[in-house]
Amino acid sequence: MSLRLLPETLVNRIAAGEVVERPAAALKELLENALDAGARNIEAVLNDGGRSYLSVSDDGHGMTPGELALAVERHATSKLPEDDLVHILTLGFRGEALPSIGAVSRMTVTSRAAGAADAADAADAGEAWSLTVEGGLKGEAAPAALGRGTRVEVRDLFYATPARLKFLKSARAEQMQARDALTRLAMAHHGVGFVLSDGRRDLLNLPAAQGELFESRLSRLAAILGRDFAENALAIDAEREGLRLTGHIGLPTLNRANSQAQYLFVNGRPVRDKLLYGAVRGAYRDFLAHDRHPMLALFLEVPPALVDVNVHPAKTEVRFRDPALVRGLIVSAAKHALAEAGHRASTTVSTAALGAMTPGAMLPSRGAGPVYSQAGTRTTLPRGLAEAAAAYHAPLPGLAQIPGARPTGANGEAAREENVAVGEEAPAEAYPLGAARAQLHGTYIVAQNSDGIIIVDQHAAHERLVYEGMKEQLSAGRVAAQLLLLPEVVELDEPAAERLAARAEELAEIGLGLEAFGPGAVVVRETPALLGEVDIQGLVRDLADELAELGEALALRSALEAVCSTMACHGSVRAGRLLNAAEMNALLRQMEATPHSGQCNHGRPTYVELKLADIERLFGRR
Repeated sequence: MSLRLLPETLVNRIAAGEVVERPAAALKELLENALDAGARNIEAVLNDGGRSYLSVSDDGHGMTPGELALAVERHATSKLPEDDLVHILTLGFRGEALPSIGAVSRMTVTSRAAGAADAADAADAGEAWSLTVEGGLKGEAAPAALGRGTRVEVRDLFYATPARLKFLKSARAEQMQARDALTRLAMAHHGVGFVLSDGRRDLLNLPAAQGELFESRLSRLAAILGRDFAENALAIDAEREGLRLTGHIGLPTLNRANSQAQYLFVNGRPVRDKLLYGAVRGAYRDFLAHDRHPMLALFLEVPPALVDVNVHPAKTEVRFRDPALVRGLIVSAAKHALAEAGHRASTTVSTAALGAMTPGAMLPSRGAGPVYSQAGTRTTLPRGLAEAAAAYHAPLPGLAQIPGARPTGANGEAAREENVAVGEEAPAEAYPLGAARAQLHGTYIVAQNSDGIIIVDQHAAHERLVYEGMKEQLSAGRVAAQLLLLPEVVELDEPAAERLAARAEELAEIGLGLEAFGPGAVVVRETPALLGEVDIQGLVRDLADELAELGEALALRSALEAVCSTMACHGSVRAGRLLNAAEMNALLRQMEATPHSGQCNHGRPTYVELKLADIERLFGRR
């Protein structure tokens, strides 16, 4: 077949496919036009997920008849003064939205300008005009009825490109995509009111938020992400070399199974950028397992000359002149906010715990585990637990030097008088996590503070404390090691043993001294002092797996914190370990003084706080 020029209508439909791939994309383009027009209130209507009908109405500055006729032409825009593609200050700038939508649908644009742009349009400035485009064919402008602003109505989307219509999902799925597009823009423009309806009822109604930036923005985020986010969000406000980062990030214990609750914006533009998502993962690496994701909304303000938004027709991707600067700003700001949160955990943890309680559903059971009274005296151990006393008597690694801890007696048990002294010196109301009152099932510490009850998972809590201690020593140069009286040989498969032996020098920095011991084995001579007694076999095997996942090309130094996390898990107080009152209180005090102690290294909560008022409601006292 010989070369030929394609018809203009076909060219427009092909170009439209890059911009308008589904109803949500059309809605996004129309919403951006409304925001660029200075709208303070925007209403969107969707029928059949946007396929049969879609409209966007705004109260922006509107268009004159002459501007209206030009607006549906390709590459006609008012948003690039002096044709400057470097300093882009608007959401739209390509001049493709209206002609692209009109090329694949039956579109009607009705607009009324607030004032005339020139003398020729002055007579028409106070009137509304309407223009129709069907399948790319433009009609004539005609007078219409409309208040100030613009209304764009799109009927039979993709009727001119049936192939694209076949690939759309269900009406509900398309509606959800459209809702997501609107909510993203609503987050970035909290001073604008948004309404989304299906023609019969409002699907979303977001009044314009007023007041101070952080307060008004958080109210908008709460309306979209839920009250739980607002209650457990940490404010972000950081600047570096002309860049400013603001927004809110959720506590690590408020997490999701995917990253859909992460919203990132650059100069008011919603973006999906790998660099930004990678920075978020880096900031939360110490606090969440790899398959959990935090909730957040971050707003980055960048001088236009330092960011390129003309990367993709959908304008959801950007490129930064200095990516390292952007990543460093996000990571440092998020880590600083998480550090300031201290031992705070998400309130959703307590809410879930209260929701799981059923008053009157529990009956007394026989053979309950050992429980410790307020004074620290221990009940008689049931048969079979005498051997556990040895574990109970041994001091806990990392807790001996904590202020408030008390030495045990010759038989390993703290004296009654000493534990009473702890209660007198440290009344419950004096500490956020209260004073220890009991240990249940050898796993959970029950404490009382002035507001209610605290239940602590001793293993998860101590895991975080050990991890933070190792990080502190690592930043100071080297983790303190303890020499094993009898070196331990660990047998592995040959590749695993070789990986460990090759990284022996780097592992020594975190207190683990080992060397090759023939094919398929290593001998461990030192372990980190903070770990105390540790399952060396399990620890070494887990580290071998961790090194395999990190890959040979990655320097271990850049991932030592991840390795420390694995080691801390092995060195923390295990579930079933019996603690006396002094040890329990020492653990609580160190949690209060340690950053991030509200969650373990995998993002699970270390404690649940039950408010006294909520407990009283369970028993009908309120």
